[in-house]
Amino acid sequence: MFDVGSFRTRTCGTHGRRSFLRLAGSLGLAWGLPLSRVSAAETKTPRAKSVIFVFLWGGPSHLDTCDPKPDAPVEYRGPFSAIATRSPGMHFTELVPRLADRSDRYSIIRSHSTTEPGHPDAGTMALTGFKEIPAPVQPNFGSIIARHRGGRATLPPFVSLARGVVMDSGRRIEGYGGGTLSSAYDPLLVGCSAEGDVEIPALRLLDGLNPLRIRDRVGLVSQLDAVPRALERAGFDTWDRNFQSAYDLLLNPAARQAFDLTRESDATRARYGYTMFGQSSLLARRLVEAGVPYIQLNYSRHPEAINTGFEFGWDTHLYNFELLQDQHCPILDRAYAALFDDLHERGLIDQTLVVMMGEFGRTPRISSHAARDHWPPCYFSIWAGGGVKPGRVIGTSDRLGEHPVGESISPLMVGTTIAELCGLDTQARAEMNVLAGGRVIDALL
Repeated sequence: MFDVGSFRTRTCGTHGRRSFLRLAGSLGLAWGLPLSRVSAAETKTPRAKSVIFVFLWGGPSHLDTCDPKPDAPVEYRGPFSAIATRSPGMHFTELVPRLADRSDRYSIIRSHSTTEPGHPDAGTMALTGFKEIPAPVQPNFGSIIARHRGGRATLPPFVSLARGVVMDSGRRIEGYGGGTLSSAYDPLLVGCSAEGDVEIPALRLLDGLNPLRIRDRVGLVSQLDAVPRALERAGFDTWDRNFQSAYDLLLNPAARQAFDLTRESDATRARYGYTMFGQSSLLARRLVEAGVPYIQLNYSRHPEAINTGFEFGWDTHLYNFELLQDQHCPILDRAYAALFDDLHERGLIDQTLVVMMGEFGRTPRISSHAARDHWPPCYFSIWAGGGVKPGRVIGTSDRLGEHPVGESISPLMVGTTIAELCGLDTQARAEMNVLAGGRVIDALL
């Protein structure tokens, strides 16, 4: 069942099915995007048709997950044992056994470094490759892919799976959207509950407007073509695209079905886990199957905090070890493994790039609060599919996990590599005026 403004109408599903799509919020959609001018450089065949960027908002501890230091002093190594993976010489901690058991099918980078110590600034840098200040804010990697793909499609080219824009103490990550490419390339924000109920807070039709009356409004849209171009500067062009996007989603069965988790078996949904992140991960897989180019899958702090107890992300200044053991790592390990297995079993992994990382790591030395604080100098990421060579360990941290040994990998290099795998080579990026100065992480390819 859909909720459209104050109007309620049945879908083609059975009467007893759970409502899977609740339409609320503003009308700020942006997947009916203007056609982009495609150059010869931009026609390069992409190795990745879709990207799932798993954003571990808050900064997970690398020593307690994927870069343990079992030989370090006790005030560094923490309480968790190191376990072997399927990759010779690579060890993870006991908290992520499913990740360890699949290590031969992805590559890990252990030498990331960023310059920003705070969440919003580091978050923007993680998602754009550039600092928030000085302005202007650069586009999210997903917005770049959305701009590159261009055109009009049934589903948006960039979806961010979180309940709203990721925030920290009332301040949002400015790099969540289109930046210098314009708000037309902001993501469609989609929320998913632990039960699999899906919300699209950026979609609301005018109050009292139901699907049977939408067709009458098409004439109004066509009338806008005769309005002077000055009206475009007042926002009518954006309204036109947004209206068509809402129209397309409501009337196209394939678009609606992509968001319908009730079409999955109980066994499949249980494999992902009945948590926000688990069901959002399943939704990410469905969006890949539906052809969405870029999905940002957030295991994020404040959106996860709504009525979910401790499931609020990775900013573990207190109870770091308890939260990782009892909440975050089991949730992540289960959902990521299910997503990874599904992409393999359905033949999607070769055309889907999956990148998992946070905005920074956490202090190798345990704090006076028996936890770990922010640590920008060293953290990890995991890469799979979409042209990435699996089974590699790229870079290393020193014996205490404090700094990379040798060259570090920057957020700009992350975005540049994603763009390259999606078909945007150096010339295409220059023509779009994005990711200036970025280099590809050659060791991944």
